Amino acid sequence: MSKVPLTARGAAQLKEELRRLKLEERPKITAAIAAARAHGDLKENAEYHAAKEQQGLTEARIRDIEAKLANAQIIDVTAVNAGGKVVFGATVHLVAVSDGSEAKYQIVGEDEADIKNGLLSIGSPIARALIGKKEGDEVEVTTPSGKRAYEIAAVEYV
Repeated sequence: MSKVPLTARGAAQLKEELRRLKLEERPKITAAIAAARAHGDLKENAEYHAAKEQQGLTEARIRDIEAKLANAQIIDVTAVNAGGKVVFGATVHLVAVSDGSEAKYQIVGEDEADIKNGLLSIGSPIARALIGKKEGDEVEVTTPSGKRAYEIAAVEYV
């Protein structure tokens, strides 16, 4: 499995989720299974089956997070010296050439992406087009909604 890029903030969020799942959710599910078993016949016990299903989903998520963290390449954006270029973790201020609208995105790993909060996946068309460019460069991006042109107004490493 190849290395998965993560920002330091994204790695901390995954570690917190893993802690919560192991120390809070697991005991709750175990207690729910024990309570459902106490009701008797397990074949027709919906509570038992729901708790077992929840246990399976939680254990799968725990394994998924552990694998991602084991293969993570944690990148501290503040320590990167990219010379003004757009790199993984950089925050990019864009101005649409067509209408002058502004947008601000941070380029993050797949698991951290949240477009509503300005967190853009490294695998997205916009991020791929921005990587390696500098402030003042114009970038044309082919998105599902068509071609768009942006000017890079600023690049920050925060």
